[in-house]
Amino acid sequence: MESANELKVSERQQALAEWLKERVGLSFINMQPLAGDASFRRYFRISLADQSFIAMDAPPAHENVRAFAAIAETLRGLQLNAPEIIAAEWDAGFLLLTDFGDTTYLNALNPNNADQLYHLALDALVVLQSCKHVDGLTLPYFSSSFMQQEWAWHKEWFLNKWLGLTLSPSEEQVVDQCFTALVAAATSQPQVFMHRDYHSANLMVLPNNRVGLLDFQDAFKGPVAYDLVSLLRDCYVHWPDTKVTEWALAYLAKLQQAGYLRDVSQQDFLRWFDWMGLERHLKALFTFARKYVRDQQSSYLKHIPRTLDYLSNVSGRYPELKALHAYIQKVTPSALQRINLCAR
Repeated sequence: MESANELKVSERQQALAEWLKERVGLSFINMQPLAGDASFRRYFRISLADQSFIAMDAPPAHENVRAFAAIAETLRGLQLNAPEIIAAEWDAGFLLLTDFGDTTYLNALNPNNADQLYHLALDALVVLQSCKHVDGLTLPYFSSSFMQQEWAWHKEWFLNKWLGLTLSPSEEQVVDQCFTALVAAATSQPQVFMHRDYHSANLMVLPNNRVGLLDFQDAFKGPVAYDLVSLLRDCYVHWPDTKVTEWALAYLAKLQQAGYLRDVSQQDFLRWFDWMGLERHLKALFTFARKYVRDQQSSYLKHIPRTLDYLSNVSGRYPELKALHAYIQKVTPSALQRINLCAR
């Protein structure tokens, strides 16, 4: 017997199919579900005899297709490769989009092509961060209060609900102080258009050395290093620290050539990069844990060890983050044990 959630999902898929056939006028051969992300959105490839499209199902209670459409139009105006909105049913949360294919960066990256693909993504990021305005949409700020909320969610979902652990008052106080320092470092950076999930699963390899951009509807105005660390210290793929540093400094050089951050030293930029990554990876841990606890999805747990390694390695470089480093060292064995238990 279908659960209430499964029934609702099935009903939405049926409604999407009816909209495509009756309102959009597509007589399609196949409607294939595609792998999604850590959200409520679902995607389908709609195959016709001679072409294909992508249909997005974004439940209005959780997602905002108008934001996606507004940002997509703005990015396309900047000559970036965002999907074209072919048809929309705004109130239902349905969009019909151009199909960028299946070759994500995550699927395509290897040691032989990484330099080329990352430099293409970095070039696109320079343009993306130059975006000053989205017609019809006010981008929220990635504020101190928002980051503090993400830290509260980390403690709730990753530490308490998934690991079943709590911190003593003294432990929590010193780790909270470290996180507050991360927030201060983030807010001190230049604030730019922030994709928020600029990583290998949301970048597409397109013909003629083009980069396709996806999943940008949750954009903020935020720290200049956020999308860079999302890309280079990706929770889904790991590269040696020497390469990550090389690419990060190459990005600083690209920004400076474009007229930005000319007074920022390499040392200061790498510190921004490192500390921003710590905030993002603490957020990623709660996202992965919440997908398991709340949504019964275990597929994201495999990314937790890599994320913990990032946190441990980077926090260990900064004496002022000693308490955060100790916290990561404390929770890592429990997290690895919990992953093994969940996999059984």
